[in-house]
Amino acid sequence: MPEPFHILVAEDEALAALALEDFLSIKGFRVTLAGDGIEALERFAEDPADLLITDLRMPRMDGHALIRAMRERCANLPVLVMTGFLTHDSDLTHERWKPLEILSKPVNPQTIVSTLKRMLESPQGQSREA
Repeated sequence: MPEPFHILVAEDEALAALALEDFLSIKGFRVTLAGDGIEALERFAEDPADLLITDLRMPRMDGHALIRAMRERCANLPVLVMTGFLTHDSDLTHERWKPLEILSKPVNPQTIVSTLKRMLESPQGQSREA
């Protein structure tokens, strides 16, 4: 039986992070939580993930800085941004950040799972079953 995909979640709202962890765990993913970008980098160094889910607005290190730092460590790591604060002029829509998807909060949990599976099964992501 293959190991489950490992998802690193950087989210500073504790209740949202815990709810997402519970939901993704039920769906068969292994989940690691981090309260901000700095903690996410530490967690990734200890136990690399198959995909990063991040908010943009977080203390200490925001999502933009986290994505840049992650790209230095793992250029093709799939990233799912879930935010209520995306502006249309955000450079995250630029091709250089791919593989990256953006979902606006609030997000339907089934949309999260279908997006994760699509990203993980893409040629740029991993090619294992979740």
